[in-house]
Amino acid sequence: MRKGLRERANHRGGTGAGRAGEWGRGDGVTGKLDLDPVLVARARELARRAGQPVVDLARSHTTVSVERAVLRLAGVTGADPDGIPWVNRLVDAVVADVGLGHGVAAPVFDALAREQISDVTLLAQKAAAGSVRFQQPSGKAATAARKAARRAVGAGVRLIDRRRAERDRLVKRYGDPAQRPWIYLIVATGDIYEDIPQAQAAARAGADVIAVIRSTGQSLLDYVPEGATREGFAGTYATQENFRLMRAALDETSKELGRYVRLTNYASGLCMPEMATLAGLERLDMMLNDSMYGILFRDINPIRTFVDQRFSRQVHARAGIIINTGEDNYLTTADAVDEAHTVTVSQLLNEFFAHEAGLADWQLGLGHAFEINPDLPESFRLELAHALLARELFPDAPLKWMPPTKHMTGDVFRGNLLDGFFNLVGTMTGQGILLVGMMTEAVVTPWLSDRDIALQNVRYVLGAAGGLHEDFVPAPGGFIQQRANRVLGEALDLLERIGDQSLLTAIAEGTFGIMKRPADRGKGLAGVAAHDADYYNPATEILEGDRA
Repeated sequence: MRKGLRERANHRGGTGAGRAGEWGRGDGVTGKLDLDPVLVARARELARRAGQPVVDLARSHTTVSVERAVLRLAGVTGADPDGIPWVNRLVDAVVADVGLGHGVAAPVFDALAREQISDVTLLAQKAAAGSVRFQQPSGKAATAARKAARRAVGAGVRLIDRRRAERDRLVKRYGDPAQRPWIYLIVATGDIYEDIPQAQAAARAGADVIAVIRSTGQSLLDYVPEGATREGFAGTYATQENFRLMRAALDETSKELGRYVRLTNYASGLCMPEMATLAGLERLDMMLNDSMYGILFRDINPIRTFVDQRFSRQVHARAGIIINTGEDNYLTTADAVDEAHTVTVSQLLNEFFAHEAGLADWQLGLGHAFEINPDLPESFRLELAHALLARELFPDAPLKWMPPTKHMTGDVFRGNLLDGFFNLVGTMTGQGILLVGMMTEAVVTPWLSDRDIALQNVRYVLGAAGGLHEDFVPAPGGFIQQRANRVLGEALDLLERIGDQSLLTAIAEGTFGIMKRPADRGKGLAGVAAHDADYYNPATEILEGDRA
């Protein structure tokens, strides 16, 4: 990663509990596995070698969602009578006239000048009606268009900066949770006006982070719905207005509780850059944002995903948002013991991609999960080894520890016990973000009473054993140390193989989550274009130059 990006990421930092260095390094968690520092450094170098070609690909391509995010920063809002956002209509019109490879900023702001229109949303409406044509400007017209585009997009970035400063003030005023890990709980009614009281009740019951799970299938929509929504399926549509409503409600609850309550949603799927932008504009605090989840589990084209992912992470870095990655999902399709090393490899790749995009360590909610079959002998010790390995490899990251889902059976007593074991591993290994497990997980949509029992479980374990990580030290050369070092060794072997072929080839061959996803297939590929020689993106220029 370029020195400037790293310095800016660390300089921008965070407030309260989010600062680098406070998640694991100084609290007696790390240094327990006798990991060889030479092998750890080698693993990071191999991750860089495997990831750099993907970064180079992302830096030389754009997508329709990246360009729509640019125009959202420039102020395009609203939707047509059919619910299609004006930003989609505008990008489609530009692409039809001049293609995608130039970027849309220069053609759009050139058209604004030619048409003598000051409102970019009005231009979108005229373009949708067919009354405006676009061209790629040159000479003085191109210089003027770029200058105007940068000014408009810069105003959007400055608004994200103000939202970040606002968060910092509120965290300073209300404070962070006293305990680690932060308690992360999901609400998902489909109706934002039902989600709000549930989220507030969850915060009063002890939740530190509220995640509004997204409506089924939204990741495959190539547009972001507008307005408040009441009709989601197994989740609530992620929209800017829904973001605004929930953030305002949780601000009220933060004031009531004297504790800043964080809000999470999703920057994944076909609209990853736009979701990241809207999250920054509405002061969300965390976003689900994995480098490979959409590829593996939604069959989104790999190139589209990696291009969108890089831009979204640049926005997250600027907004001070903690990302949550999705390695836990691999273990729902692959065996959690045999394929544990693929989680470690993905974590290392996610770290590299995140740092390159400007994210600091305190923003890396790297994912892993409690998904070993509980009937397997020594399953708990294996879980301890895997969780402690993640903690020691990423000591300054607020790791996101995910509860059991794959082996939940509907036996609520057994499920509640499994969640208790999960919570115990979380505190023994110093995890940063603990997603509350439900005893009815993967069987039915949990009742409110299920959530209350689950929170009671968490509170008991954290209250009774919250400092156990200080005392827990695996036996030298024992089962846990041996298992962790074996997984690290297998991760090194896999990273060597990926570097010898390519990450895109490894994904195509089903290396992660046993899903085979070739780079020339998948949803969204038509919305990708290589940069032309005159490509211009003022948002990237600002985010990489750290000046607005």
